[in-house]
Amino acid sequence: MASAAVCSAEQQQQHQEEEQKEQDANEVEIGEVHDVQELQRACVEDVPERYVREGDDRPGGANVCEQAQIPVIDVGELRRGEGEELDRLRLACEEWGFFQVVNHGVEGELLDGMEKLARGFFALPLEEKQRYPMAPGGIQGYGHAFVFSDDQKLDWCNMLALGVSPPSIRRPALWPTAPALFSDTLVRYSAEVRALCVVLLAHVAETLGLAPGTFEGMFGGDAAVQAVRMNFYPPCPRPDLVLGLSAHSDGSAVTVLQQEAGRVGLQVRRGDIWVPVHPVPRALVINLGDSLEVLTNGRYKSVEHRAVTNAEQDRMSIVTFYAPAYDVEMGPLPELVGDGEPCRYRRFNHGEYSRHYVTSKLEGKKTLDFAKIN
Repeated sequence: MASAAVCSAEQQQQHQEEEQKEQDANEVEIGEVHDVQELQRACVEDVPERYVREGDDRPGGANVCEQAQIPVIDVGELRRGEGEELDRLRLACEEWGFFQVVNHGVEGELLDGMEKLARGFFALPLEEKQRYPMAPGGIQGYGHAFVFSDDQKLDWCNMLALGVSPPSIRRPALWPTAPALFSDTLVRYSAEVRALCVVLLAHVAETLGLAPGTFEGMFGGDAAVQAVRMNFYPPCPRPDLVLGLSAHSDGSAVTVLQQEAGRVGLQVRRGDIWVPVHPVPRALVINLGDSLEVLTNGRYKSVEHRAVTNAEQDRMSIVTFYAPAYDVEMGPLPELVGDGEPCRYRRFNHGEYSRHYVTSKLEGKKTLDFAKIN
């Protein structure tokens, strides 16, 4: 009981530090940041200059490969102990860092319900959505995340970002009361996605020759961090000039993305090319984050990804981030260091990296330099 009390106190202190960081962020000068849905409704023919990308940062071109496809993994087969499916998972982690999962256990009715409610939120009048404002430089609420200066290029995207677990990171005032049942459904949805993350990490551990409970045992149990971000990309008059979301890797251990059927916008970096992720019916997209790259000593790597826009069609995604508790000490697992494999990352407190990540703009995998041993 004493250790639990200490852990609780540490979590509370961490939460207070995060709140102070967000309050301090109010002093960040980010200039004029438009609500992109309102821009689209105004029928602007040209996007504002802050959204226009330059050179190789623009989407499209010869470096997009429509023929390649990320792997699809059957979680039902993994649960049944099928060795061939475990081998496919190993290859997906080694070669892609991205894959789609089917038979994942999250109820289809819940997926549909969460998608409908998220769309319902973004369809609300601007005044209603602004009741849940994301502070400049903040990470929770409605608005634009990862904006820290008044000359930074902006993404063609509106976001609603919420802390889910542990309860200490929740900001109840930022949880929408409309549409009805939004919050209740999000809690149920998050519980099922969290269970999927635990299952996937157990099988990822197996692919590395580790005990299935390795990651969950060190993540802090109920204190493991879970957050959700809903991204809405309205039609854009110049999709050739803008990005829906800048290229980046995730700071999480694993990320679970729900994307709408028939709407392609997510692209994954593979070498020098970008591979579009075509939705598979009822599938969820999984990607490995920076935390898992550190823990596996680079055996499995986080991968850059981005979102592009469409001139005719909007798109929405629901993204869940699952990571170790803030007080967990991170570093390569001893089993994955040695025998000719040098230690590639230093040890650090996960809360320390989390603060670094959420106070940095999205810029490829640059945030991971924080952990690398030169």
